[in-house]
Amino acid sequence: MGAQLAFLNPTKTPPKMRKLAGRIAPTNTERTFGFDELIVSKTDLKGRMTYVNDVFLRLAGFTEYEMIGAPHSVIRHPDMPRCVFKLLWDWLSAEKEIFAYVKNMSSNGDYYWVLAHVTPSYNKDGTLCGYHSNRRKPARNVIDQIIAPLYADLLAIEKTHTNKDAGMNAALEKLVEILTLKGTNYDEFILSL
Repeated sequence: MGAQLAFLNPTKTPPKMRKLAGRIAPTNTERTFGFDELIVSKTDLKGRMTYVNDVFLRLAGFTEYEMIGAPHSVIRHPDMPRCVFKLLWDWLSAEKEIFAYVKNMSSNGDYYWVLAHVTPSYNKDGTLCGYHSNRRKPARNVIDQIIAPLYADLLAIEKTHTNKDAGMNAALEKLVEILTLKGTNYDEFILSL
């Protein structure tokens, strides 16, 4: 009954549903899921969750009632560079799909990596109404050898600036520079791994 009420009013965020980073200390414990499992969520245009599946809830460690209406960023891990999310939102704002590797944080501080595929969602009139994301289990070697080191470098750039936006933009410039040298864009780079 509670989840239904939250769904009827997805703008009402339960009070404890603020970003975990800064409130909960990250652990060094990784949660995993099967290659045959998909994490699925849907959000409105502002990134507030309107649907989450059981795999999402199990890994995030929350209930459906807590998640519906909460900002998707509530599970953002502090190891994630902000520039990756800026890139993601820039692509989605242009109504393009995007693939991205993301490190999320569970309610107790554990973490889990995903390969996310995020797409715009449209209502029956063809109007953009939200976003749909399917997440798969990523290959361990890709995370360990490519993504985690890249994200650590980008995060280090972000932290060298006292202004968060300036840090995010500097890290994004570095990411674009790396991709330009490779002759690719972020989405193609991610799909090539």
